[in-house]
Amino acid sequence: MLYLRLAPEQFTCDKEKIFWTLIFFKDRRVAKWSKNLFHQEVDTGIFPIRSWTDFEQQFQSQFFLVNAEADTINTLEGSSYYQGNQTVDDYLDSFLILASDAGYTDPWTLVVKFRRGLKLNVQSQIATMLFRRPADTDPEAWYAAAQRIDQAWLANEAFQSTLWSITVTPAHSALA
Repeated sequence: MLYLRLAPEQFTCDKEKIFWTLIFFKDRRVAKWSKNLFHQEVDTGIFPIRSWTDFEQQFQSQFFLVNAEADTINTLEGSSYYQGNQTVDDYLDSFLILASDAGYTDPWTLVVKFRRGLKLNVQSQIATMLFRRPADTDPEAWYAAAQRIDQAWLANEAFQSTLWSITVTPAHSALA
């Protein structure tokens, strides 16, 4: 869509836009869908999509979830979105997308969901902070605190790994 908007002069009609877009569909289900469109054209002599609007509608009906918001909410009710082995930054990026897609705006709900998905040691450190503990209604403060803790942990891990990588060679006695 971005290229189509930036270079509209490259396309003289909707069919060119559609064909140009289809060349990028090379993987999995979308490739099969694209291939099927061309098979339909071979069989009937007419390409089955006549306008860009029709293309967008068919694409969305084929590949977009019927109820993406409900699906995202279901994801946030489970545990598959949890941080796991990701950094806090990576977890936060995916969490923010999920929360936005789910339509979550309530600060308390955002904190609860974010906190629930954090690694236990990170969320425990934030929850038990003696000073400047983020409020349970301040998601931005929770995000920042989790990032600070994760960055400090990663820096400490890097420091410790350099200590262990230094090998001490024991003094050898000369053989007589």
